[in-house]
Amino acid sequence: MPPVRRALPRAPAQPRAHRDADPRRPDRRERMSTRPVTVVGIGADGWDGLAATSQAAVRAAEVVVGGRRHLTYLPPDVTAERVPLPTPLLPALSGLLAAHAGRSLCLLASGDPMFYGIGATLVREAPDVRLRVLPHPSSAALACAKLGWPADDVEVVSAVGRNLAAVRAVLAPGRRLLVLSSGSQTPDALAALLVDAGYGASRLAVLSRLGSPDGTVVTGTAAGWDPPAGRIDALNLVAVACGADAGTAPLGRVPGLPDDAYEHDGQLTKREIRAVTLARLVPLPGQLLWDVGGGAGSIGIEWLRAERTAEAVAIEERADRAERIVANAAALGVPDLQVVTGAAPDALKDLPAPDAVFVGGGANDPGVLETCWEALRPGGRLVVNAVTLQTEALVVARQAELGGDLVKLAISRTAPVGGFTVWRPAAPVTQWTVVK
Repeated sequence: MPPVRRALPRAPAQPRAHRDADPRRPDRRERMSTRPVTVVGIGADGWDGLAATSQAAVRAAEVVVGGRRHLTYLPPDVTAERVPLPTPLLPALSGLLAAHAGRSLCLLASGDPMFYGIGATLVREAPDVRLRVLPHPSSAALACAKLGWPADDVEVVSAVGRNLAAVRAVLAPGRRLLVLSSGSQTPDALAALLVDAGYGASRLAVLSRLGSPDGTVVTGTAAGWDPPAGRIDALNLVAVACGADAGTAPLGRVPGLPDDAYEHDGQLTKREIRAVTLARLVPLPGQLLWDVGGGAGSIGIEWLRAERTAEAVAIEERADRAERIVANAAALGVPDLQVVTGAAPDALKDLPAPDAVFVGGGANDPGVLETCWEALRPGGRLVVNAVTLQTEALVVARQAELGGDLVKLAISRTAPVGGFTVWRPAAPVTQWTVVK
């Protein structure tokens, strides 16, 4: 059986990027404790690299929490209790904050705490905590400065606590990437990934201990990657100047990837239909898609490729297809696609409410459309693609009941007949779209 990944419960009202702006929620200041948690960014240049304001904030704290490396940077005259940051962090975070409630607490973080750091984690996981953030230059800012790369021309991907396969979603000839490493082995794994993806010509620069006097830079190509032993520190970042190998077909972020980008057994929403379907589903920041009857996973995968902060769950009854969805998602750079193996509507019962639903298979099964419509958030989009006359009759009836619009999509492709060329029509698709 393939892995079954369940979506985590989400806050009910707003996409993550906008929840704090919800006028229905109490003002954050009313929900915060009177004493803020101070988060201080610190770099590989240690205590001496901190601004005077940051040093003063650390000295004023009763408790300083940080990674063991961060705590070694503190001079002896910092009298605060020193507490190593727990790992894994998320399960221990609420207990950590509760254990030091009422005391002056300072958290140390690498670089800019709001850039893939603990400051951003606190905002997401403990929104009632009042934060005072004193950032240090991020590793990405330091790398761009050292390389002479304009920061607004660079794509950043974090491999810290995340799947490195996400790099695949942003590969393109000429693109510049900064990959935040999880350790000294990340550059080797990244080089192998680039070669496998057809980007072995990419140039790599591994910048270790950025900002410190003993920082190093190791360069090479992905295909020829063989760094000198001991030259790459665990604290590193990889800069990638993407170069495609001969014969590599680049994949864009716009929906409508080539059909041969997917492993499938024929159960695949075809390229042109897929592009129209994603346009109707409207991938938006922080929103969740249900892809019901996942097939090869193409709709959920391209929803995530189109909007990096979105979420998606693919529901697929057959175990072999569910396993294939997992593989396709990793190969196309969205390993966070969640896959539920089971038949709708029963497999939908424990999932968080969606902002958009696509039904590409099983629309005729009893209760499927009713369950999807009931679960859909207000303002959410339901898109159903019908190929058979029976499913078409169903969506025509539902459109008369619930509204929305119907579109008939017909695609033809050229094919040879003897010495001539003719149009070969694919089965037409009736598409129903409705907003709740």
